[in-house]
Amino acid sequence: MFTLLVFLLCAASCVSAAAKGGAAGPRLNNNQLYKFSYATEVLLDRTRPSKEGSAGYRISSDVDVNLVWRDPSSKDDQLIQVAISNVRIDPASQRPEKKNVLHGSTAESVLGKTELAALTKPFLLHLKNGKTKAFYSYRTEPVTIKNLKRGLASLLQVQLKSGKVIENDVSGRCTVEYEAVKGQVTRTKILDTCTTAETGFTTHSQVLGVSKKSSSVTVFRLEDGFIRSAVAEETHSLAVNAHKSAAAKVVSRQTLTLAGTEAGPKGAAGKDVAAVVKAIDAKLAAVGIVAETAEPQCKGCPSLFEHWQREQKQLEPASLSKATAPRSFLALIQSIRKASKDEILRVLKTASKTSLPQVVDAVTSSQTVASLDAMLTFLNFTDAKGLVLQERFLYACGFASHPNERMLQALLDISNGKIGSTDIKESVVIIMGALVHKLCQKGGCNLPTVVQVKKLILEGPDSTKVESEVQMYLLALKNSLLPEAIPVFTKYAESEVGAYSTIALTALQRYDVSLMTDEVKQAVNRVYHQNRRIYEKNVRAAAADVILSSNPSRTEVTNLLLSIGNLPYEMNKYMLSKIQDILRFQLPASKIIQQAMKDMISHNYDRFAKVGSSSAFSGFMAQSADVTSTYSLDILYSGSGILRRSNMNIYGASKGAMLHGLQVAIEAQGLESLIAATADEGEEDLESFAGMSALLFDVQLRPVTFFKGYSDLMSKMFSMTGEPMNVVKGLILLTDHSEVIQLQSGLKASAEFQGGLAIDISGGMEISLWYRESKTSVNNRGALVITGNVTVDMDFMRAGVEVSFETEASLDFITTVQFSEYPFLVCMQMDKSTFPISEYLTKYESVSSGKSVLSRKGKKQLVPGSEFPLHQENSNMCKKVFASSW
Repeated sequence: MFTLLVFLLCAASCVSAAAKGGAAGPRLNNNQLYKFSYATEVLLDRTRPSKEGSAGYRISSDVDVNLVWRDPSSKDDQLIQVAISNVRIDPASQRPEKKNVLHGSTAESVLGKTELAALTKPFLLHLKNGKTKAFYSYRTEPVTIKNLKRGLASLLQVQLKSGKVIENDVSGRCTVEYEAVKGQVTRTKILDTCTTAETGFTTHSQVLGVSKKSSSVTVFRLEDGFIRSAVAEETHSLAVNAHKSAAAKVVSRQTLTLAGTEAGPKGAAGKDVAAVVKAIDAKLAAVGIVAETAEPQCKGCPSLFEHWQREQKQLEPASLSKATAPRSFLALIQSIRKASKDEILRVLKTASKTSLPQVVDAVTSSQTVASLDAMLTFLNFTDAKGLVLQERFLYACGFASHPNERMLQALLDISNGKIGSTDIKESVVIIMGALVHKLCQKGGCNLPTVVQVKKLILEGPDSTKVESEVQMYLLALKNSLLPEAIPVFTKYAESEVGAYSTIALTALQRYDVSLMTDEVKQAVNRVYHQNRRIYEKNVRAAAADVILSSNPSRTEVTNLLLSIGNLPYEMNKYMLSKIQDILRFQLPASKIIQQAMKDMISHNYDRFAKVGSSSAFSGFMAQSADVTSTYSLDILYSGSGILRRSNMNIYGASKGAMLHGLQVAIEAQGLESLIAATADEGEEDLESFAGMSALLFDVQLRPVTFFKGYSDLMSKMFSMTGEPMNVVKGLILLTDHSEVIQLQSGLKASAEFQGGLAIDISGGMEISLWYRESKTSVNNRGALVITGNVTVDMDFMRAGVEVSFETEASLDFITTVQFSEYPFLVCMQMDKSTFPISEYLTKYESVSSGKSVLSRKGKKQLVPGSEFPLHQENSNMCKKVFASSW
């Protein structure tokens, strides 16, 4: 037994020793030349390859590798020389002669004599245990050439044992997983972990953002401890979340195959690697294995001013409802991002008066240092006459895809300075709240300027007695979505001023349910049930919305149900309709409502048979695998039949994320005197007022007032033209994704995905005392363009693919009320017009000589218009309204 134990221990020790003595990486033999064939190719296409074949090219060559020096004390510490020769460049896929940009060309004619000489100049690679310790080449070589060499060098880096390690190669510093099985090693690079010097940005909203899937796998086949072949494939797919067909893919492949061996040069003598390298060529330098960044050079590209002259007509107001407007807007942004401040100012100063607001949209949306400086120089905020341009600048800041602290600081400086218009003063503060939210989303909540603005808006409501200023700070806090603002909103929810309460309650509804503490819920319930004072109907309705959307308890729901029947006439109907809508649309509160309704005291015919014209309804606008779009319409009337509150919402949901795309709320009060009617409880002394508030893509905008005060009302009544008042008009950069993808082959792919929207939202309110009829309208016009562009540009050759999607649409919401008799007649209409959808796929290739090939194909379809369904009561009422009108 003792002999057996000794034998087993000895065997284990021997195996361990053998393992320790095994090769960590491939070993080259002395005086031997290894001859390889090498090819690297890049292909660009949509995610589902098209029949015509992908854009791209293949670079193939012969490669000679030999050992230059080995550390006498370590066989795995090697300096090797790599030489590229017999370079050939071909299209990545077969194509006819007319569509072959490389037809009749040679490597020298494409690359140029100098670049080809640099590519074929040998370089040195220091490998230790199969990993790159140093990459030696010439500093004066073009960056593109050095990166191609780095791509080949990275393919010679491999470890022979399974495991997960962090290593450097041309892609950057990455986590890599090796799996070794019988003469084969598979290297999987976890690309999400790679850190490089390249920078980029993306849209903060997941619904409007871009998804990316990447993979990188290399399979090594080994023979006698050396590489027999290496095959690498790397794939990057990018798609717009809201429209997955707007997607593009880049595939990079490398193949290195050992063709044979022959007698090679003798190794060099030297104490260490540095001495050997210096002896071979003193000009060789350790330049690092990670790819260098190169400034893109655009030969023959038009200047910004030339580009603007070409696009100017498409950005005139008459073209804003067409898809050409956002397409030109996106192209102009790309040009502005490469321009200097002086170039941008030249365009701003020479643009026509009618196109200038659209130029302001584009310049601000570019979000570069030069573009912001140009806007701050161009605009004079002390001049009240410049209100339109100033507000377009502020709104573009609010919709910014990747704002920085400097933009927020600029708005803070404007706010602290002299401002000619009160409306602009309000917009500046409101938009600062939106920027605080976006910067906090990116982890910048503790930036000095953000901290300063947070303090300003959190303390703002209590720092003034001016009603418009209090509303301004509350709207800024509503945009910021700061958790610290919840106590402020809780306090103002119970305010005696209805406008404060409405803003505070609608703001609380935007917060995550987890932040709705018992203290907040108790305050909101006190408002709804009027435990401390009488509130306006629209305030109580807003409180009910908060309760029902904040994971209500059964007791809260029961109390809401019990209140129906004891509310003002129209509010009874509104609350009943709200409960029924939640049940029908299966909103989160539906289950707890169903439980509470089992009690016959709260759920009986007396409560659920209330009549009236107020309503709440939700429905689907569109459903697809990519995004689900829903709408809701809430209408609350006064007991006299005049509109009290109209609220239209459109939401988009994708991958569990929610985007509040649009909210248009029209409020009116104090109009009962026009028809000699009695105001509802708590609303007897309200000043005559009508206005509109808009929230667009999660950004609350400055409210618009139709009229305020009896004298203003009467003057507007007699001067009313029926034309709607503009609320939002302009160009918005919705999707904005930019990155440089460093491929393992040494090539770089630039990905640019952008979505532009031309939008025109207007609303109006008409009252006819003669016909005893009122009409409110919300008109939405828009054109959307999404483009995705992936390009591989090597200075001497360029290939790319562009996928695009565009559409033009309109959505109208009209409410007609006839109050000539009681109960009054109410008809709501929500119409979508027939609209086109177009999708395009463009592929392009060009060489430095100027020769280029472009292919483009597309498909178009018309989506028929329709009227969105509302509840049956509305349909019945519309028949009566139109019958009486006829």
